[in-house]
Amino acid sequence: MKITDYTLVKNAIYMRPDDANKGSCGSLLSISGSYGMAGASILAGKGALRSGIGLLKTALPKSIYPIASQCMLESVFYPLDETEDGKISKNNIPFLIEQANTSKAVLIGCGMSVSEDTKKVVYSLIENCTKPMVIDADALNCVSENKGILKKAKAPIIITPHPGEMSRLNGLSIKEINSNREQAAKAFAEQYGVICVLKGKGTIIAKPDSSNETELFINPTGNSGMATGGSGDVLAGIIGALLAQGTEPYKSAIAGAFIHGIAGDIAAEKYGKISMLPSNIVDCIHLAFNEILNHK
Repeated sequence: MKITDYTLVKNAIYMRPDDANKGSCGSLLSISGSYGMAGASILAGKGALRSGIGLLKTALPKSIYPIASQCMLESVFYPLDETEDGKISKNNIPFLIEQANTSKAVLIGCGMSVSEDTKKVVYSLIENCTKPMVIDADALNCVSENKGILKKAKAPIIITPHPGEMSRLNGLSIKEINSNREQAAKAFAEQYGVICVLKGKGTIIAKPDSSNETELFINPTGNSGMATGGSGDVLAGIIGALLAQGTEPYKSAIAGAFIHGIAGDIAAEKYGKISMLPSNIVDCIHLAFNEILNHK
């Protein structure tokens, strides 16, 4: 297993040329949110926007559009039809597949909730999306009920489970997972052909390859102040943004975890581990990029 370092991450960051435009800096479709969970969509979107994305497209239930649109002026929004309880309706599937395939990358799951409709949305995107995808949070909980769907993917997939979500995916207890985090990430990545970012102290990134020798990296950045609801949404947005800018999926996962952790470390110094918020991590992403790019 290797430890992520500054050089590896620096090489994974898209260095935009002087004549760059929003089209050349990538577009990310974020399918996220449900009634009562607007914050997850916002934090993921802000994480992506602070990580260099050229165009963020946020698809979310129309009931939370007024909230999200006031917090993310830079995003394009697609207010979606929703179920009676405020979740994304399956009726949006054709539109979402169309938008996914005209984007550079897709992020799905942050605050999405689990229902029969959201499960159909998640499964349809996995089966029909031709662009690399980050699957996070409730999309992972949907997948846990139909793990075989991952083998039907047409494009690379990055999953970003915390130990509880990993437990639902692989059937092991959280204690068993945390006792051998490397093996848990490695086994799932190999079995389902996905890049696995197992979050926690020393986030593990596992990538299966054709020689059946899974590559493993451990992330050295981050701190316990990041153990707050919403931090994972920020990470998913960062990874999605890197992916949309053309960074290889495995490198996007490695660099995203490192950048997220550095931003968290800077936030902890400023606010303290007890009082720091996920939004503080977002506010420190630019400082994380500066530290990485200026590191010698």
